[in-house]
Amino acid sequence: MFDRVEHKRDSWFRRFSCAVAAGVGSHWAFIVALLVVIAWGVTGPMFNFSDSWQLVINTGTTIVTFLMVFLIQATQNKDSKAVQLKLDELIRAQKTARNVFADLENATDEELKEFAEEFKALRAQGLSNAKASAEAAARSLSDRE
Repeated sequence: MFDRVEHKRDSWFRRFSCAVAAGVGSHWAFIVALLVVIAWGVTGPMFNFSDSWQLVINTGTTIVTFLMVFLIQATQNKDSKAVQLKLDELIRAQKTARNVFADLENATDEELKEFAEEFKALRAQGLSNAKASAEAAARSLSDRE
């Protein structure tokens, strides 16, 4: 029962956070925010640019920013996990791929460093092979002339 209650709460929050993130990521949200700032700026002379007038925009933007950080992080976490699972499936589906790379986001820093060094060496080898191939192709072209 606890799982079902937790799942409903999680489902509600995910739907809410995705909807808000999609809404605030639109051009309409930018226009609304711009209009609020313009309205605030226009009212400055009416309030003699007082500390209270400045406090309104500072408080409003701080609250919105604070809440948006959590909503955006929630949607980022979901998107990141989905991408990782898709990549894991692609790795798993390839017969020649090393399945050790699936679930790599949970590897230790030491394991990641070892993989990074391995790929750096492979890249250097690949660049050497590419340079040798390019030189061979250039020689082949000059031999034909």
